[in-house]
Amino acid sequence: MVYISAFINTNEFIGETKAEEIEALLLEKLKNLSEVDLKKAYNFLEKYPKPEEKKKVLENMAKSITIECDWEPFFQNFPYTDENNPYTEDNKDLTYNTLGYFKLEVEYFRNEPFQKESLTPDLIQQIPFITIDILKEFSKRKENQYLLLDIESPIYVFVISKKLKPMEVQWTEENINKYKKSIGMWTQIYSGQWTDYSDELFERRTKKNISNRVTELHYIQRNSGFIYMVQKNYETEFGYMYQKLLNPTPQIRAVLFALMSINNSLDILFMKRYSDVFMSLEQIEEKTKNLRFLRGMIQTKMSIIYSELDWNPREHYIRVLTHLLKIFRIEVIIERVNNKFKTLYETLQELYTKRNEENQKNTKKAVNFLSVLFGAGFIIEFVNALRVASRIQEISDFSQILHIVVSAILGASFVLLLGYFIYGKAKIKRLEYGPTVDAVIQDDDRNIILVKRRYAPYKDKYALPGGFIKYNEDPKQAIIREVREETNLAVEIISKIGTFDQKGRDPRGKIVSTAFKCRLVKGLSMLQEGDDASRVEIIPIDQLKNIELAFDHIQILKDAGVLK
Repeated sequence: MVYISAFINTNEFIGETKAEEIEALLLEKLKNLSEVDLKKAYNFLEKYPKPEEKKKVLENMAKSITIECDWEPFFQNFPYTDENNPYTEDNKDLTYNTLGYFKLEVEYFRNEPFQKESLTPDLIQQIPFITIDILKEFSKRKENQYLLLDIESPIYVFVISKKLKPMEVQWTEENINKYKKSIGMWTQIYSGQWTDYSDELFERRTKKNISNRVTELHYIQRNSGFIYMVQKNYETEFGYMYQKLLNPTPQIRAVLFALMSINNSLDILFMKRYSDVFMSLEQIEEKTKNLRFLRGMIQTKMSIIYSELDWNPREHYIRVLTHLLKIFRIEVIIERVNNKFKTLYETLQELYTKRNEENQKNTKKAVNFLSVLFGAGFIIEFVNALRVASRIQEISDFSQILHIVVSAILGASFVLLLGYFIYGKAKIKRLEYGPTVDAVIQDDDRNIILVKRRYAPYKDKYALPGGFIKYNEDPKQAIIREVREETNLAVEIISKIGTFDQKGRDPRGKIVSTAFKCRLVKGLSMLQEGDDASRVEIIPIDQLKNIELAFDHIQILKDAGVLK
């Protein structure tokens, strides 16, 4: 079994159709390997004993290969833009909406099963290496621009066997240790198959058997896996194995691919953060919010997995999930991504503040310049020029032209200067004054959901979930979005509490907030801090008197009837 993670855009093509194309392409290419492909493999096989014999087996393997490729969607409605290549050739946004993986069932020597005895790990690893090169060329085709394959990582290979020699071995710790070199070679398909590896290496590889049965071996590594089941178990239990061991592996690996893609996109946005030439602050902020939304989707999916760890009664399945989370280092990657979000948002805050200050300075300069012009009689001269130009019938042709030109120059200068003044004031107003929304949310026990603010103003103070309304966004849509971004919770609006515009309520300026009373839609199981919140907590009402809330949120709680 072979797995390849991918993003696709289902508005451009169907995943199943692309799977059929990949299947046909690989069958054609692998059954007719080029000299270049064979040379790469031969150079590798020269390092091992009996290279000529292995080369012949490799050619026969490729010619005998059977492949069945399917597309397995894992995250739908997953809007991701690859910042390494964000646009198509005609400058359209290159976006994807589904995360999943291509599953390839691969078999060698189906019609000559006795030949399978010649298969060795060093031979099996050659086909994925060649496949990667084929898929790299495939992904460069224009018709595949809405297909983003994970071709920077090794293709995941799961070797499945139901026949071993010696037969009917009881896989006790003693026997695993006895055959550890043979087992260890199969558990790491991509590792060099060197004969002089130390015993300690094979002991490490064979200690990770997660099977509960002495008749089976289950190994899952970062880039490959190995399963052995005796014939009778294979016939009766493989369905369970498929669902509870094989399927979770590419799913978690797809999550890893998505997280690493988000991580790379954040790196690119971070590099662009100081330049309005390549991307404005508003564009960076919008893209960052989109990436944060994707992170929230991943965390929601991971919450389901973590819940299974808590309640699922199947010990083997729990061991599989725990092992997968560990080897793919999911929690480490999530923490790394969260730290990058935090750093990027802090930088954006600093840049917005800096730009605001620069706009204020420029506007002040414009006002001062206008004052100087008034003081120097510029406006009077401008008016006189207009008066003279209006009496053109009394003046010579040359004087008429001269006065008209002077009037035009002075008029244009005045209009441009006045326009600059108005534009600067408008920019400052847009940056300083923006409507916001706040949410009062209570659980079934009437406890209040509060967030601890990550940024100034009121950094590290508790506040109601909420934030700024986007351009052309309805306040009701804004509050649902902000609650999801800051707490990962789904809510619906019960009623509007009111509009709050008291002077001094926000140290940033005149910011008007609309507050809503909301109820939880799916409970608190998905509670997770995000966005501008460093923490999100459930606070009993009787403890609110001991907490200093940001802005005028105490008044909002009073108007909502939560506090007296």
